Amino acid sequence: MHHFLSFPTGSSGLRRAAAGAAALLLACGPLVACSQDPGGGASGVPAYDPEAAASARASESAAAAQASASAAASAEAAGVVTAESLSTERHVITSIPEDLDELQTEVLRAFVHYDQVTWNIWFTRTGIEDAQPLMTAEAYQRLTNNVDQAVAGHTDGTVRVAVTSVYLTSLDAVRPEAVVEVCADQTDLVKYDAEGNDISNPDTLQVRRNIRVTMVYEDGTWKEASEGTLSINECTV
Repeated sequence: MHHFLSFPTGSSGLRRAAAGAAALLLACGPLVACSQDPGGGASGVPAYDPEAAASARASESAAAAQASASAAASAEAAGVVTAESLSTERHVITSIPEDLDELQTEVLRAFVHYDQVTWNIWFTRTGIEDAQPLMTAEAYQRLTNNVDQAVAGHTDGTVRVAVTSVYLTSLDAVRPEAVVEVCADQTDLVKYDAEGNDISNPDTLQVRRNIRVTMVYEDGTWKEASEGTLSINECTV
């Protein structure tokens, strides 16, 4: 409903400065930009260049970000699921259980997709049809009823979700079932009506919910069948 890798930016550059008959090798680290001593003194010590240093830091930061994104994409392509790879800008997965097997991972992916789609409905009040293939007929009807009764408007902010457990409760050949438990932190959310007025209720919206969601295997995929709140403001993300 929830690894960053850092890499070195490359080897340091080496500069040779002549001082009489002796040769001196100088190393410039990735965050220190150097320029030759403008005075041409015998020391040959490079002078610090603030603008070049800033440029070097920016280049290093961009390279690190690119490396992190590349690593996440590679992990996803290899079938490795992480909290980062499951997150979106408005629906951030902060943690997932370790050592999930292939079936549990399949359930986790299905749950996160369902949760992202349904939260997007509440963020934008649009796209309810996108949730239909992710829910049982009964659950989808429940969602439709709730949306129909909701006040027109939209919701801003980010929901942060820690997935605490994923386990199979039934491997019945007809309808396997699984349960996903999460802590959903909604404290950053703000609800607006159609005129843009803040109508957030801190007692029901801006809370942390410990939620249990039942998923069933139907029509060749895992679908949300039901969910319930176990506690309010007792779990942590």
